[in-house]
Amino acid sequence: MTRCVFVLDLFNGAVVHAHRGERETYEPIEKSSSLVQTSDPLQILELLKPREIYVADLDRITGSGHNLDLIEEMSQRSSAMVDWGISSLADIDLLPDGCRPVLGTETASLDLIRRASRSRRIVVSIDMFRREVLTRDPRLQVPPLALIRELDELDLGGIILLELDLVGTSAGIDEDFLEEAASLSSHDLILGGGVKDSRDLLRLEELGIEGALVATAIHQGAIPVEAIR
Repeated sequence: MTRCVFVLDLFNGAVVHAHRGERETYEPIEKSSSLVQTSDPLQILELLKPREIYVADLDRITGSGHNLDLIEEMSQRSSAMVDWGISSLADIDLLPDGCRPVLGTETASLDLIRRASRSRRIVVSIDMFRREVLTRDPRLQVPPLALIRELDELDLGGIILLELDLVGTSAGIDEDFLEEAASLSSHDLILGGGVKDSRDLLRLEELGIEGALVATAIHQGAIPVEAIR
């Protein structure tokens, strides 16, 4: 079974249920979870005890604040990779020690990704909507598979393939796309979005995908909580 990374999307200090990248509709996770009756991230970590987490600071990504103090506490409980809307080297330096910075194409430029990769162990998130790369950098406005090929020359800690339009949907995985992506990259690839159950996790491993970002399938019981431990 492929590596499972438990996702916590933070908004105003609470964990929310992400769905299709429609951030204005996100609600506290306790409203949809069959596992937890709280949206407090530290309580959730205490209850579920995930080994590895992916934290998205939606306040920082949308420019309405940040959750850095909270992220620091979370990173002391689980191994953490963090996307908090990085758009400069200074943003990386502000992250708590021990957090692996995630540079998403939604906020980071190709030049920043290149510069950061020379001195830091970063993870790059190819943020997609309907298989188009979300970015403000014209150099990143290429097909995802072409970008995977270009990133292969860099020293990275991994690449996240984040299908925002599939987040929270349990729609399943696109095997053809993922198999081709794995064939083009020497980096560990992690899929975010659409993973629906344990069978998807087994298939991802067979396709050469190192890991999966999971939240909805865990909260709904389609993947056992043991998978994130």
